[in-house]
Amino acid sequence: MPETGRTLVTGALGCLGAWTLKALLDDGEEPVGYDLGGDDSRLRVVLAEDEVERVTLVQGDVTDQEALGRALDEHDVTALVHLAALQVPFCRADPALGARVNVLGTVVVFEAVKERRDRLPGFAYASSTAVYNATDPSPAPESGGAAPRTLYGTYKLANEGTARVFWQDERVASIGIRPYVVYGPGRDQGMTSSPTLAMAAAARGESFEIAYGGTAQYDYAPDVGKAFALAARAARDGAHVANFPGEPSSMTEVVSAIEAAAPEATSAITWRDEPLPFPESLDSRLLEQLLGPLSHTPLSEGVARTVERFRELTRNQQMSSTPHV
Repeated sequence: MPETGRTLVTGALGCLGAWTLKALLDDGEEPVGYDLGGDDSRLRVVLAEDEVERVTLVQGDVTDQEALGRALDEHDVTALVHLAALQVPFCRADPALGARVNVLGTVVVFEAVKERRDRLPGFAYASSTAVYNATDPSPAPESGGAAPRTLYGTYKLANEGTARVFWQDERVASIGIRPYVVYGPGRDQGMTSSPTLAMAAAARGESFEIAYGGTAQYDYAPDVGKAFALAARAARDGAHVANFPGEPSSMTEVVSAIEAAAPEATSAITWRDEPLPFPESLDSRLLEQLLGPLSHTPLSEGVARTVERFRELTRNQQMSSTPHV
């Protein structure tokens, strides 16, 4: 196990949670996953069976400070990645619940870390490109946005302010990372999940319409998970917020990469004309200044790996459903 000890990941059963656990496992850790849910299907998409068994899963609410603190103490946690959140559509459908999970939950994490600064000087957390809006310059400055278009983005911007005040008043260090369009195995929810859903459809030979168009920045989920694992160990001073350095690509390029990865698929992958309400690209130099060199998987390679994983999952599903005589 690394000298850093043991890392706890909130929101462990989500896509980025699974890939962050994968990065920690690859580094020799036996991490702790903390999540209110009980569905580990994304873990099983990302992790091998023996890797799943090396993860300790704790079912708990991120807004419950006592429960979170108990998990941190019982498992001797020395690093933390906070990913638990409700995504754009869920915040829109239930703003009060979205604020409770995304804002109050983050305050609870800061409080829990503050009480354990002797072994947890800081932690990493997920912010989002949703703190920007379409009128912000492109590349968007890492100083951040000021007028998000969504409740989700507003909650994430509030978390960045919470981080700044907790460092100023309590000396709780943090590194926030703003991903953009995260894609890869396990990404099946949220405003920008449809490119990954299109990759899954192509692997099955099915048609699919992606819900938006235009140019955006694409972040391969395994790369983002590795960055969160590194950031959890690097958060020792300050309240830093950095954009993830992904690959700006047009939707034409994204669909071309899907078609190249699944040339046998005859069904069409189409998309709507509306661009996302964010800048096309982000200034993203700070994260590597804080963490060192990061993985940069080209879009074509990330899409090819994702399609192949979906092919494998489809084959496994077909084999398990075939009756044996």
